[in-house]
Amino acid sequence: MSSAASGPPNRRQRWHLTTANRYGLVLVLILITYVVSVATDDRVGAVVVVLIQLATVWIAFTVSESRRIRHVATVGFCIVLAVAVLGGAVGFTAENSNAVTGIIYSVNAVLYLLAPVLILIHLVKRRTIDLQTFLGAIAAYLLLGMMFAFTYRAIGELQAGPFFGPAGDGTTADDLFFSFITLTTTGYGNLVPKDNPGESLAVLEAITGQLFLVTAVAKIVTGWNPGLGQQFRRPEPPEGDTGRVGP
Repeated sequence: MSSAASGPPNRRQRWHLTTANRYGLVLVLILITYVVSVATDDRVGAVVVVLIQLATVWIAFTVSESRRIRHVATVGFCIVLAVAVLGGAVGFTAENSNAVTGIIYSVNAVLYLLAPVLILIHLVKRRTIDLQTFLGAIAAYLLLGMMFAFTYRAIGELQAGPFFGPAGDGTTADDLFFSFITLTTTGYGNLVPKDNPGESLAVLEAITGQLFLVTAVAKIVTGWNPGLGQQFRRPEPPEGDTGRVGP
């Protein structure tokens, strides 16, 4: 074995070794985002939620090695920060508060859409199904629920009528509750979108949640057996095997 292979990992190798271990931190930040969003709906809480969201999405984006994607993430972060600073400068008056809040949540929804896509792409490229693969799939699933919640929040702020009809626009906690109830197809029915595009997005979220569970998560749970300490790996042809049959 060469000295390069046996020596300490270089900077690029350390990056690859630590990329998959970020999913646990993403899950923790998602939990914090949910708790803060439910606990408070005032301006200070909204600022804290935005900062946590940016950290969450940025960590999720680090699984991608594409500079173009990272540039897109940076632009999105700058837009969110710029809108937040602009909204604070003008004082979030009654005339523009809904528009500013709607734009912030719209950009957050886009970032929360890109993050699970990048995670899933990274998981597909991994040849091993292990704990980190499982955590990555759960993180992507929860990010989808957060994405739809912030989309509902943006629609409620930007459209003319109330998002939930007689129940009003609802709070961020209401949007998160409705999103995850829809994602898991539980459907309590206490909160219902009044009209489109909320209704169509709710249908899309329900279908997406079920497809995700029966494909990605089910495949990972089936292929991973931690009790036996085994990991599922994609089959590789033996050395010298050209795939030919017969002499």
